[in-house]
Parts: sequence; structure tokens; C-alpha cells
Amino acid sequence: MSTKLRLLIVGAHPDDAEFHAGGLATIYRSLGHNVRIISLTNGDAGHHQMSGAALAQRRLAEMRAAAAVIGAEAAMWEHHDGCLEANLDLRWQVIRELRTFAPDLVLTHRTNDYHPDHRAAGNVVRDASYLVTVPAIVPEVPIASQLPVVAYMPDRFTRPNPLRGDVVVDVGEQLETILDMLACHESQVFEWLPFNRGILDQIPADEAGRRQWLRGWFSSYLRPQADRYRQELLRTYGHVAGALVEFAEIFEISEYAATLDAAARARLFPFLPAAS
Repeated sequence: MSTKLRLLIVGAHPDDAEFHAGGLATIYRSLGHNVRIISLTNGDAGHHQMSGAALAQRRLAEMRAAAAVIGAEAAMWEHHDGCLEANLDLRWQVIRELRTFAPDLVLTHRTNDYHPDHRAAGNVVRDASYLVTVPAIVPEVPIASQLPVVAYMPDRFTRPNPLRGDVVVDVGEQLETILDMLACHESQVFEWLPFNRGILDQIPADEAGRRQWLRGWFSSYLRPQADRYRQELLRTYGHVAGALVEFAEIFEISEYAATLDAAARARLFPFLPAAS
């Protein structure tokens, strides 16, 4: 096998990586690559009945369980949920992480996401992307030998700019594994998010019923992404296979880090058809 790649997913909350990029993470692990998932906050505000340290501990256990499904690393930082700011301290932390883990590919949120923590995560990764090469910044950690490719995880927001589908990945074969990971985040997918959306009364009490509900709920989120980016899927997979893709993850390449040229695309996404 070729050299192992290193994928770093920088999410704002403990369940963000699975929700937005669980398929790509699963593919990377299936190919033997290293995957590290970071939550910049401890998730201590994401519930309607729990909060503080007790919730943070619960969410850490959920995050570790979800990462273990695919054999990924997981780390939860101690910034408070709902209070994340792209300040200098956080920037230095992210620079240390980028230099230490030395990822080939970094995934994070876009900077015009609905959630302030998501926006802060996207901004701090953007701000750190170039500075990882500057020796005088965080001098105690050696600089990176090269910039990683940075990609933004999918969202549905259109202002000021909609997500650009630079890389589209068919994750139909990974759907059940994504659901396995999401189901580990019980406090979120079966409690907080349904409460927040006013559908808590729809959650079944039994495990099999919950799994069926989760499949339907998440499919209703993931399926429209494939429809919205159908043309990109057709260009990537061809008109026959692309038309059949039901579930897709979409990624936009950041302009503030390494360029995704043809060679980088082939190296970082070897499972995609060769670009025509």
C-alpha cells in the first residue's frame, strides 16, 4: 500500500465530524489511512436537560465511542459550547495541532455557517492555514514542511455564497457506518436535536425503532445534497453512475491553504474516478 494519508477533521462540536464527513472518514479508515477528529468545544450546552461538566463528560464518551466505530482518534478540547471565538489563543492551539499531526487533508466548517461556533472553527483554521509555515509563530513547535489541503464540510446556506462542490463523494456504501457513528451520539440525535426541532415526540423508545428513525431522518438530510450537486456527481462518476448516487458528501476547497491540483486530487481522493 502507498504511504498512509492523515485526515484531520476540526469540528466545533463532538458530533460535527460524523454528521458532515462521516462517509469520507469511513472511506479513509477502510483504506488504512489515519483519521483524527477534534471537537474544539466540549459540547456542554448542547442539551435541554443537562449542561456543564456532566454533559461534557457524556459527550466525550459519545465522541470516543463514535470514533471507535471506524478506529479513528478523537480529542475534545475544553472550550465551552456556544462560546467559541477565533481568538489568538485558539489560533495558537490549532497551529500546534496542524504542526504536530501534520495532516495531508483538513476538514472544517465554512465561515458563513449558521452556528457561531461553526463560523469560529472555520475562521480559526483559515487563519492558521498559512501561519503553520512561519517559524516565529508558536516557535516551540517546528514549522510544517508543507501546507495541507483544507476543505470545508457541507452545509445548505447560500448567503453570502453557496457551498461550491469542488469534491463530491458517493457515500451510499458508507451510510450504515455513518449511522453507527451517529447513533453513539445519543444525547444529540435522539434527545437534543429532536427537542430543538420540536420533534422529540417522534423518537421511538426501542433501539430498533430509533435506528429506523435515525436512518430516515439522516437520509432526508443527506439525499438532497446529491440532488443539489447532481451535475458535479455526473462529472465525477459519469452520467450513468452519477445519476444513481443517492447519498453524497460535498466539499469545497479553501483558497487559503494548499491547492488541490490534479496530482493532489489523485493522492487525497484515490477512490474517485480519474478526472477526465
